Amino acid sequence: MSDMYFEFAAVLIFMLLGTLFLIGGLVFGWLVRQSKPTPEKNTIYECGEPTIGPAWIRYNSRFYTVALVYLLFDVEVVILVPAALVFREMAGAGVAWSALAGLLVFLLVLALGLAYEWYYGNLDWIGETGGAAGMSAADAESAAAQEEEGQA
Repeated sequence: MSDMYFEFAAVLIFMLLGTLFLIGGLVFGWLVRQSKPTPEKNTIYECGEPTIGPAWIRYNSRFYTVALVYLLFDVEVVILVPAALVFREMAGAGVAWSALAGLLVFLLVLALGLAYEWYYGNLDWIGETGGAAGMSAADAESAAAQEEEGQA
């Protein structure tokens, strides 16, 4: 019983030392650094470059879509490699069919997701985005005509 308390005490000491180190660093920085704000220091900048134009611009959502699709299939690989190793062990135990069925269902769901993304053009880098992606050709032409009328 005392060994268990000793192990927990070691963890508690490490947590307290980590917290003390963090707070000590913040307090030391607060005491040492100078605070002399100037109008130039208070200007907004991004990565050392002055801003050009407004901050609220239309951003292509395709970047987010591609990133999410990448994450989806990246996680797929992370799950499939250990699953293949477990499948080998289950095949040795004689229950490989249940593991194979689970893997096939997982792959089927991913294949359906890929087909969905492909069908709606979310994997095409150049193309329609937003509401125009699912429109018919006639609807897209009428939307383009309305947009031209609004600009004229």
